[in-house]
Amino acid sequence: MKLYVRSAAVIAAALSLAACQTSSPATEAPPTTQAQIGEMREGTGILNGYLGAGGLPDSAALLPPPPAMDTAAMMADLEAYQTTRALKGTPRWAQAQADNELHFPEAARAFSCTLGVEISEERTPHLAALMRRTLTDAGFSTYRAKQAYQRTRPFALLEEESCVPQEEAALRGDGSYPSGHTAIGWAWGLMLAELAPERADALMKRGYEFGQSRMICGVHWQSDVDAGRVMGAATLAKLHTDPVFLAQAKLARAEIEAGWTAGAAPEACLTAPE
Repeated sequence: MKLYVRSAAVIAAALSLAACQTSSPATEAPPTTQAQIGEMREGTGILNGYLGAGGLPDSAALLPPPPAMDTAAMMADLEAYQTTRALKGTPRWAQAQADNELHFPEAARAFSCTLGVEISEERTPHLAALMRRTLTDAGFSTYRAKQAYQRTRPFALLEEESCVPQEEAALRGDGSYPSGHTAIGWAWGLMLAELAPERADALMKRGYEFGQSRMICGVHWQSDVDAGRVMGAATLAKLHTDPVFLAQAKLARAEIEAGWTAGAAPEACLTAPE
């Protein structure tokens, strides 16, 4: 992940800072701006999550080890990877490149069209804050396993080009298992499906394709993606116990309904190919 390929020292510092964060009282309106919420590390644009490091699900405890070389599971990973090489240069390849973006407001566009509402700090401040803070929780939930296994990514193992060549140097030092992008995308898909059950199937499909983009991109194995979905779902389960998250989700639902009523369809959006 672009936001999550920094050195181990930076990651450790961010997690340490997160451990000191406390949620706002549930009786207050949840904060919506970066200035109010604060960054995990100044200048990164990564907002403090809801859970803090101590509240994240433990990926090293939850997940089995990644497939070892010369096993049937690894052969399945290799086969899945090879079947997607023909997508290079196609619209689906371009979609995988777009799904790599985790900076806001650009990242929100991946789900705006499917939701039918522009997700932005200006138009839907609570929904935008919800997505930015769950990005932190879901993304960092993968790091205990990443650091424990340090699995080599497909493009690096096979010496082939990924869909994000400009990030390959950083990605080589960032463990492949599980996929942080996938954890984020699946958490978003599940969360948005709860907020907008009228469009649940389409939103979950979009979240599913967001994860598949990582394997198509060549930066993750299919088993990395599958494990990332486990962490996304585990993170959302924990978020359901956080009163600030629940309060913000209620306000986000109201923003979505208001957007539908106003007919405020997004001006630009990204959707996964059928």
